[in-house]
Amino acid sequence: MSRPRAAAAVLAVLAVLSVAGCGSDGSTGPSSTATEVRGELNDHTDSTYQGLALTPPRPRPQFTLTDTAGREFRFGAETAGKPTLLFFGYTTCPDVCPTTLADIANGLRQVPEEVRKQTQVVFVTTDVKRDTAAVIKSYLAKFDPGLPNRFIGLRGTQSEIDAAQVAAHVTLAEDEGRTHSSQVLLYGTDDYARVAFLQSNNEAAQVAHDLPLVADIK
Repeated sequence: MSRPRAAAAVLAVLAVLSVAGCGSDGSTGPSSTATEVRGELNDHTDSTYQGLALTPPRPRPQFTLTDTAGREFRFGAETAGKPTLLFFGYTTCPDVCPTTLADIANGLRQVPEEVRKQTQVVFVTTDVKRDTAAVIKSYLAKFDPGLPNRFIGLRGTQSEIDAAQVAAHVTLAEDEGRTHSSQVLLYGTDDYARVAFLQSNNEAAQVAHDLPLVADIK
């Protein structure tokens, strides 16, 4: 197969994999998938990152939601200049969400402490009806690698959650939030996301490799 055709085939697969359909019946596998057209997910031709390089880079989005303490959280302002991992999901997801958050936590444990202290992980629920502040707080505590304020949970009205997804350039969640984007976006100190991650066997290692690169720690 020629290189152009091979690259096109990879992109087609990535487009399908970048949306997760989490099972709502307790099954261990995804219940469905949907196609997310994201041509900016490349085919690993950029060797700088182990995750999926984004072309062009995505600017840090501006949206406002509510944190688990009931405070207004302006994502763009609160995370500005900090390495930030952004992920949309929901707490009763049986597969993609807990695995992804565990991988992020494991990746954080592998980076130098000075990088870990800078980094914020922001989880935005797509399940507006069921994910209360208390539920999200308890859920994220399971993944916290031991440093305060590393994992931040956000919630909002349906229109606010939709606006946040649009601002982040991920596909809108469907089926009451159960079919949602599986992309984890990594924003650097320059306030751009140049790399994203999709669930894989080596996601923790990818996070550990790429996070110091966007944190400007040599």
